[in-house]
Amino acid sequence: MAERDRRTVRDLRRGNRARVLQRLYFDGPLSRQELGPATGLSPGSISNVVSELVAEGVLEEAGVVDSDGGRPRTLLRVAPAGGLLIGIDIGETRIRVELFDLSLTELARTERMLAQHGYDVDRIVGHVRSGVADVLRDAGADPHRLLGIGIGVPGIIERDAPEGVVGDVGSVVHGQTIDWTAVPFERLLRDAVRVPPEVPFFIDNGAKTLGQAEMWFGGGRGAGASAIALIGSGVGACVNHGDLLDEDRGSQALEWGHTTVQLRGRRCRCGSIGCLEAYAGAEAMRERWHEAGGPLPADADDETALAALIAAAHPVAGEPDPVALAVLDETAECLGAALGDLINLFLPERILIGGWAGLLIGPHLLPDIRRYAREYALEHAAARTTIEMGRLGPDAVTVGAATLPLADFLARGGSRPSAAPGTAAPAAAPRTPAEAVRRRARSGPLPERAD
Repeated sequence: MAERDRRTVRDLRRGNRARVLQRLYFDGPLSRQELGPATGLSPGSISNVVSELVAEGVLEEAGVVDSDGGRPRTLLRVAPAGGLLIGIDIGETRIRVELFDLSLTELARTERMLAQHGYDVDRIVGHVRSGVADVLRDAGADPHRLLGIGIGVPGIIERDAPEGVVGDVGSVVHGQTIDWTAVPFERLLRDAVRVPPEVPFFIDNGAKTLGQAEMWFGGGRGAGASAIALIGSGVGACVNHGDLLDEDRGSQALEWGHTTVQLRGRRCRCGSIGCLEAYAGAEAMRERWHEAGGPLPADADDETALAALIAAAHPVAGEPDPVALAVLDETAECLGAALGDLINLFLPERILIGGWAGLLIGPHLLPDIRRYAREYALEHAAARTTIEMGRLGPDAVTVGAATLPLADFLARGGSRPSAAPGTAAPAAAPRTPAEAVRRRARSGPLPERAD
């Protein structure tokens, strides 16, 4: 009974710390007096929790404000220097690795291109290993300050070992379009990446990490239900329900790119026919334009081809290419129809379009995508849904990946990891984490390191 009571007290204390931390992270800076009504905790509990977190370097003072007739109130915020986070985007054209402080201010980054060697697992693991080492070295950062490494990957993530697999392998990735079948990715990374053993890895679908970034800091903030579409070489989506601080909030990655938009349609790289990805992914747009006679070398990479397709359809001067316009109009209709399905199925308040290809085509196709979505969705449901561009730019998946260990840190009340699953001075930060992410989306990335 005594042990049960001790667990209960410990859990209550951790819960109180988590409530204070989460409120300060998303709504801070706040004073101790404001934290009471914001968290529902008593002044005594607030005082105890704040004292602990300040002593541990997780919280810091952020100035003072005058109060009505009383003493000035000290503002508190989550200390940017309280820990380090790494976010990794295993994209379909490159791997991007970024190091952040707790405000999600970028401290260092590096990229590895994938076009030449594709998705060989050993090579991907090697890129992650060297990329993590590079950003830690470039920032002069102590690896023992890492709170975790978050990774966004294409495919379905299985948390438990597949049937017949012995031992702890952590997260397993099934990526049919990249020829990954039950890849024990977490175990491979734990064995290869040179970080302290207590540093945890968090692996999730790239569309889901994009969605979490947009929900925390971008266009999804404040929405009770939203859908975020990731359009790159392939296509994915996630659906979010509930407020940021809602304990019942849920997020689900969807293999949206492999829903059918055309009966007996084009062959998708997943092996099926008529998939959305076979029409709206950048790889498919490149192939369709080339097949229709577009002036593009067959070996052009997806990013070069898509930029050329858009330039042909929407030239700065001269007449638009009717073939390029037709390819993009069909793309807009397929996306609109598939978004109509998301509207009918999940009734989101907002839909955001992101991903590097989505950010390229969106400014040109968004009006048509909205029009087609209204035509294919139920009238009442469509009237309640807005369709906009994501706000965080091409780094959103990486930022979202970094929120995976960050979310764990906040939920644990600021306790540092003590054991991994299965086994230099930071830059000055803006006033709040949200401002840090939005400022970087506006100003662009740090200069890249030459690899």
